[in-house]
Order: sequence, then structure tokens, then C-alpha cells
Amino acid sequence: MAALLAIFANNLLPILLIAACGFALGRTTHVEARTLGRVTFNIFSPVLIFRLLTDSQLNIGRIAQMLGYTSAVFFLMGSLAYLAGRLFRLPRPILVAVVLVVATSNNGNYGMPLIGFAFGEEALAYASLYYVAIAILTNTVGVLWASLGRMDVKQALLGLLKVPMLYALGIAFVFIRTGWVIPAPLDRTITLLAGAAIPSMLILLGLELSRFAWSKHTTAMILGILLRLVAGPLMGSSLANAFGLQGAARQAGITQTAMPAAVITTVLASEYDLEPQLVTAIVFFSTLLSPLTLTPLLFLLGD
Repeated sequence: MAALLAIFANNLLPILLIAACGFALGRTTHVEARTLGRVTFNIFSPVLIFRLLTDSQLNIGRIAQMLGYTSAVFFLMGSLAYLAGRLFRLPRPILVAVVLVVATSNNGNYGMPLIGFAFGEEALAYASLYYVAIAILTNTVGVLWASLGRMDVKQALLGLLKVPMLYALGIAFVFIRTGWVIPAPLDRTITLLAGAAIPSMLILLGLELSRFAWSKHTTAMILGILLRLVAGPLMGSSLANAFGLQGAARQAGITQTAMPAAVITTVLASEYDLEPQLVTAIVFFSTLLSPLTLTPLLFLLGD
């Protein structure tokens, strides 16, 4: 028990306290979360990903392995949610909402800081790859799911060109393969911007959670939370074995699969009228309950 409390205090509590500051700010002021989200998504996060990948010097094979693992988790969790939703006879909009929140976990705002605290820089580099892959899938497949056919494949693929993290990943590939050295002024600029990424992610998480509203769809809400927090790491562990993930890659990959529902799903739910109150409730409660599942998982992965 003492070991679990230490893991919670050292790894989860700092994250929750910073998110709580964002939550309090959102409840007491009129701060626009979307503005901070755009800055984080378009500047801080891509720079952080570039910094982590170029510093870690991961080879292309390991990068491809993590990207493949993430894609498998995304599609299998979405399929599991679909089958479970059909079993419970969920109406179509609610079913799509549950599939979206179960497939898309909070790997940026929550997962990356947690993995960095718990397992260090190498694991954080793998966690950033997971985050990039989920961001790409959410902005393509996730949008297609949410739109239920109202947006064609071409539009979704064109939208992918607006995801800065994809460019950060490509540029990092070039630097890894060529061994180029970043000039000192640019290197210092990247360091400063990358350092702002994780704090802004956590404040943004709190701001988004401050929009919480209760949902009347209790069955769907409980199903979404259980699949995200319990089935997620079980699926992640099984696939980690199948993909041969070891060491820091295994720690990062499985932990990312155990993250609560992603805040971005609330945006998609509002945009496509997919029971936004239900999605917000799943995001809120899965985040609130996540220490109960993440604490023992971190203990097992770090043992």
C-alpha cells in the first residue's frame, strides 16, 4: 500500500494539481480554452515531439513499431466499443459517441506528463509517438466516425495536412536519418517552446473538464468509462506482447492505452451533435477515476 501511495503522490498528484488549477480557472473566469488549445496543438506539442524524437535517436524500426501498435489499439478498442454498444442496444448517435471516446484516449494532456514522471525521457519519446498516431487517427478516422457519412474521405485526408504534429514527425525523421546538428540559437528556441508544452497541456485539461455536465444516459456512460479504463490496458498489454514491445516502449505503450477519454472527443461530439453531454461526462468521470486504475498499473509496469 505504501508503494502505491508513493506512486500516486510522485506521479499522478502533480498532474492532478496542475489540472485542478485549470479547472478552478475555468470555473471562476471566462478563459477561452480553445485559444490555449490551438497554441498547444499548433506550436508547443509539435516542437516537444520534435525535441523528444531527435534527442532520443530512436531508429525508424522502433518508430514504425510504436505507430503500428497504436493503430491496432485504436481500431480494436473502437471495434470492442461497437460490439458492446450493440449488445446493450444503444441508439446510433450514442453508440457512435461511445465508440469515439473508447477509441480515443487522452495521450497528450495527461499521458505524456504521466509517462515522463513515471518512466523518464526514453519512455516519453515513445509516448509522443503514440500521441502523434492518435492525433492523426482522430483527425481522420475519428472525424469520419463522428460525421456518420456527412464528410467524405477526401475532406478528412485534406484535414490531415493541417495537423502540425505530422510535420514535426517528418522533420524529426530527416534529422534522425541524416544526423544533422541543430544550430545553437534554434536549439535554444526549441528547448524553450518544448518546455511550455506539458504545463499548457495540463492547464488545458483542467479548463476543458470545467465544462462538465451530467448525462442522463447512465448505461452508456458507465460502459464508456469501464471500456476506457479497464479494457484499454488489457487490450494494450495483449497487443504489446503481439508487437514485441519491451522496456520503455512497453511501459509507454501500455500506459497510454490506460488513459481516460480524450478531451478532443467533446469537440467532435459538439460539432456533430453526438450527445455532447454524454461525451463530456465520460471524459470527466474517466479522468476523475483514472488514478484508481493507473496507480496499480504504474506499479506493475515499473516492477
